[in-house]
Amino acid sequence: MVNMKEPVSPKSTRSEYLTTREAAAILGVALRTAQLWVESGTLRAWKTAGGHRRISRESVDEFLEKQASAMTDVPAPANSAEPFHILVVDDDTVMREIMVTVIRSWNLPITVSSAEDGFAALLCIGETRPDLLVTDLVMPGMDGYRMIRHLRARPEARLIDVIVISAHDTDDVISSGQLPADIPVLSKPVPFDKLHSMVRQRLAAHS
Repeated sequence: MVNMKEPVSPKSTRSEYLTTREAAAILGVALRTAQLWVESGTLRAWKTAGGHRRISRESVDEFLEKQASAMTDVPAPANSAEPFHILVVDDDTVMREIMVTVIRSWNLPITVSSAEDGFAALLCIGETRPDLLVTDLVMPGMDGYRMIRHLRARPEARLIDVIVISAHDTDDVISSGQLPADIPVLSKPVPFDKLHSMVRQRLAAHS
């Protein structure tokens, strides 16, 4: 007879929960990326008595649905009367917050939002189309190269302007041929004076 006072692990957990490695394989990302998504709460998970993560299969399915939606949904261009919208994309939390804070301090007629990687950026773009994307390149999950290729492959997204800011040598990034020729590349640490000038130019064109 089973003692009902003792916790019993349900058999269904074998099918309803995945290991981090299994979830990473299904999502097509590195193991560390899946771990980061668990730590950030993007994927729902719990730990076994032995300290191993078990990820909800339902949360993985929901993530895949969002991913599919992000890869297809790009709103039409915003009305020019609406505020100029800048989306900052960088996986470094401190750098991302610094960029958002500095850009907002310019007191321009703009709105600023942020995302931690290419996939999160596509989700943001699917909800509110930005006018300008200021993005890093090397990020976990979906990097900047892949995100830009996806956007440029969609006619309705080609009008989204892009400025790349990378810790890699700018000449190397440009000569690699992985970016469209019209996308400017700035180096880190961020040259905010130059970025300010570029934003003002695009704002004037938008107006």
